[in-house]
Amino acid sequence: MKSGTLPSGLTYAVSRSNSAVGYCSITIKAGTRYEDGFPAGTAHFVEHALFRGTRKKTAGTINSYLDRLGGELNAYTTKEEIVLHASVLKEDLRRAASLLFELATEPVFPERGIETERGIVLDEILSYKDNPVEEVYDRFEGALFKDHPLGTPILGTTSSVKRITRAHLVRFRDLLFTPERMTLSLVADMDESALESLAERLSGRFFPEGGRRPRAAMPPEDTCPSGSNNRVIPFRKVFDKRHHEANVVMGNLAPGLYDGKERIVTALLCNILGGPASNSLLGKSLRESKGLVYSIECSYTQYIEAGIVAITFGCDRVNLEKCRSAVDSILGKIRTAPLSERTLKAYRKQFLAQMAVSSDNGEARCLSMGKSMSSFGKVLSSKETREMVEAVSADVLLSVAGRIFDPEEISVIEYL
Repeated sequence: MKSGTLPSGLTYAVSRSNSAVGYCSITIKAGTRYEDGFPAGTAHFVEHALFRGTRKKTAGTINSYLDRLGGELNAYTTKEEIVLHASVLKEDLRRAASLLFELATEPVFPERGIETERGIVLDEILSYKDNPVEEVYDRFEGALFKDHPLGTPILGTTSSVKRITRAHLVRFRDLLFTPERMTLSLVADMDESALESLAERLSGRFFPEGGRRPRAAMPPEDTCPSGSNNRVIPFRKVFDKRHHEANVVMGNLAPGLYDGKERIVTALLCNILGGPASNSLLGKSLRESKGLVYSIECSYTQYIEAGIVAITFGCDRVNLEKCRSAVDSILGKIRTAPLSERTLKAYRKQFLAQMAVSSDNGEARCLSMGKSMSSFGKVLSSKETREMVEAVSADVLLSVAGRIFDPEEISVIEYL
């Protein structure tokens, strides 16, 4: 794997694979948190509207450009990034990466296309309201980050999306879509020097004068409580949704992106509790042993200042108290009883194996490289990752678990 920064300010990471498929992505620091002065949902709307035409291509041409090659083109928005990505045969990688740059640097935001996308986004908001699992988590995150940009829903609201104008989209893109806020990632069965050369050519083509240009002052990255330093006032909110199933989210602030080793400890902790494996403590108890839930997970989302650890599950309303009790029992053990070295060693190996399997997927590796370069300016090697995971001790795990899952600090939202 090779990485670096080009004269334009664009960062890049390239990696060789052994697949006939090539992957590319552009990660842009332009997520929801940067919407200060814009209607909520502007970042996500921009992501949609980029595909409505560029100076050289119509929306129809964009939509069929990679389809004709048998490839795929997509994008998504998070609280901190907009990501454009594509998958094609390796011989078409240059075309795909060029298209991503064209979308990011030359969109025209036609009025008719904007109105079409507005209808699509409004329907997407309605579809989320019909999905209690998504809605309850968004409400939980909004409450945990109350009065902070991270609390804003990515999609915005029906009323805020209706207020977004073409001028908002143009200004948001001009403000944030600059090369020093972008990372290009390439993964293909090609020599890494050739992939680096491709990154250099694309940067030179789309940012011919270095790319750096005067622009308005950046929105501040407001501080919010860090999982390891401060706290939010814990809350418990219950909403009568008259659903057949009760949906629950419970959790707390956790270490953020730059909280060093505690970030790795928290990721391992969440994998032990509610990761994808059937032997996760929560899944083994509530699903496999008691049959109370179809699924239960413990997720860890990392932002600049802080992260969120959240346990989410749905169950029959009559079983809610049993589920609460089972979760409380497991959390009580994980924060008070240290794991044996033998048990912890097995969990560390499982976690590392899961990451290795994930990195064997070219698209997942490409997106991960983009996130890592955008956040840290480098991509950790598998050796560095292994050393950090293997350094996690039972005492440190116990300490982090005790803080995150302190019963006096846990916040809860329930949809009943």
